[in-house]
Amino acid sequence: MIISFDLDDTLIPGTKKFDTLERTFLQKLWKVERLRIGTIELMKTCKAKGHKVYVYTTSYRPPRKIWWMFYLYGIKLDKVINQQVHNKFVRIPAKPSKYPPAFNIDLHIDDSKGVEMEGNHFNFRTIIVSEDNLNWAEDILAAIG
Repeated sequence: MIISFDLDDTLIPGTKKFDTLERTFLQKLWKVERLRIGTIELMKTCKAKGHKVYVYTTSYRPPRKIWWMFYLYGIKLDKVINQQVHNKFVRIPAKPSKYPPAFNIDLHIDDSKGVEMEGNHFNFRTIIVSEDNLNWAEDILAAIG
């Protein structure tokens, strides 16, 4: 299975606030963003089960920067899709903000109810994570099976 994760307000706090991991000296030196508690264990468990792990974000952060950030947390992402990549490959009418089928993604994890609505409309599977769900990672693993 290919599983993608949104960044902002899902794994990285922005307007939504949640507890984050402490950064190492090297992560601080490279100005790596803080990740939501549970992210690393969740991604490692997904990879151990044979799933591919992608980041799919509407951010314009360069894919290399995102890949490097996760690498410094001990996660080797299989793919990074930012807004530029999305714009290049998603060519359907009424273009959704995210369209996982264009990248063969089986499940997308996000914080946005709008993405959930797009998933229902364009027929792709989502799990929406709220900022106050402390068991979010366990809930995702339960849904994956």
